[in-house]
Amino acid sequence: MNSEHHYSVRIQWQGNRGSGTSDYRSYSRQHVIEADGKHDISGSADRVFHGDRDRWNPEELLVAALAQCHMLSYLHVAASHGVVVTDYTDSPVGTMVQTPGGGGHFTLVVLHPVVTVSAPPGDDEAIVELAAALHGEAERKCFIAASMGFPVHHAVTTIVTPSA
Repeated sequence: MNSEHHYSVRIQWQGNRGSGTSDYRSYSRQHVIEADGKHDISGSADRVFHGDRDRWNPEELLVAALAQCHMLSYLHVAASHGVVVTDYTDSPVGTMVQTPGGGGHFTLVVLHPVVTVSAPPGDDEAIVELAAALHGEAERKCFIAASMGFPVHHAVTTIVTPSA
């Protein structure tokens, strides 16, 4: 089934300090990301690029989108395979390099999911193996990861708790 989905947002720059972009340091990088029916996201550039460290930057949002998409894909895959996930956290790390001339690109994102699964006593080893393997299927189903031009790796920790 091929179906097309469209996602619309609005970006509103808030950084004109009175002289616009008259020079590189004359303007703020602050902006708001908006979408109908959603809370606004306060954005800026990374601090190293003269941004506001208290606002989300595009690089953080990209890493967060990858982690969020993987988690949602993983939960779907786990449910489809009968794996009961009771907790999921992630602390992803993205690596970006700057290139000569002021550009740059991501070279790698490593997701660090810590997944807690429930299993009957004695099934710990089998459930850990299955739960870990499901990350590969989740990666293939994640729309965001499938759109990236750099590797996305997983450093997975699986914790098993006894099922009730």
